[in-house]
Amino acid sequence: MTPSNPHLEPDPVFHGATLADAEFAVLAVHGRGQSPAFMQDLTDRIGLPGFGYLMPAADGSTWYPGGFMQPIEDNQPHLDHALEAIGTHINRLRSQGFGPERTVLLGFSQGACLLSEYLLRHQDRYAAAILHTGGYLGPEEHGWPEEGALDGVPVLLASAAEDAWVPLPRIEATAVALSKAGAAVELTTYDDPEHHINDDSVILMRRLLRALTAKES
Repeated sequence: MTPSNPHLEPDPVFHGATLADAEFAVLAVHGRGQSPAFMQDLTDRIGLPGFGYLMPAADGSTWYPGGFMQPIEDNQPHLDHALEAIGTHINRLRSQGFGPERTVLLGFSQGACLLSEYLLRHQDRYAAAILHTGGYLGPEEHGWPEEGALDGVPVLLASAAEDAWVPLPRIEATAVALSKAGAAVELTTYDDPEHHINDDSVILMRRLLRALTAKES
């Protein structure tokens, strides 16, 4: 952990089941201009027991200053700090007994972009990933390691087809990259133009998370 990392200064919020009682841990990452309260509201809408949520808070409510498709260097050092913060929180969960196989990655908007980038850079066998209105970073589509390290990880990508902030082609490219890395990707789009998480997406999230607990039964 880098002491100067501003994204590690705010304490994360814990929500849902306590980690002592949870079947799965969820790292829930908010978007630009939001806070953990947004993710608390989302997880309350999902409304499933058995999940303990760790919700980090970005310094200044923003993980990195520029758009996610700007050159990577334009968002430094904030992006490296944000990715380090994600890794730190994943290790925090691991120390509590939640290795990747018992951890879900959940992000919206800038949080989904950050988690998409992290997941492709640090491929591991997570329980699942839910990436709503986000894709990997940088101005160009590019390839990623394709050794199949994600090995069937269920990944849900969802977005409005014409979202004002996240172009659908980048979401589709992210779906391709994750699939080539071995993930079992479901990509769904809808016509609602508002930059939010609609009720249909919540139903899909609930279905995916419920399937995880069914496997454990």
